[in-house]
Amino acid sequence: MSETTPILIGYDGTDASDRAVQFAANRASAEGCPVHVIHVLEWSPYSFLSTKELEERHQRRTEELSRAEATIAPALRVFTDRNIPVTSEVRYGHSGELMCQIATEKKATQIVIGRKGGTALGARLMGSLALTLVQASPVPVTVVP
Repeated sequence: MSETTPILIGYDGTDASDRAVQFAANRASAEGCPVHVIHVLEWSPYSFLSTKELEERHQRRTEELSRAEATIAPALRVFTDRNIPVTSEVRYGHSGELMCQIATEKKATQIVIGRKGGTALGARLMGSLALTLVQASPVPVTVVP
């Protein structure tokens, strides 16, 4: 497999995303391909803000990006410790839309996410991100239990 075709991993620091990282690390190691870790900060561009609110939002955004980088650091270590080439990014937007867009941009071979929901009903419903990706993704999606 070419180094230009990564496995895409959605990561948010939860136990579910940690399981997705372990699964993706095993797949990447077996396939000899890189991984690209994505952390999405949900954000709506459709709010109207005053000048003061914009300044405050900029400060919050800087803080959010810093926390997000710290959140994905453990996931990145999993790959670097196993000598798996890894890249990452933190972006604002809708998780499902962005992951589909990034999968196309990166020519990803698949998207891997963890399934949230510890209840039987939650397991059946998988979660809205999983459902969005299964329906809209341009590449295969693996939802890790």
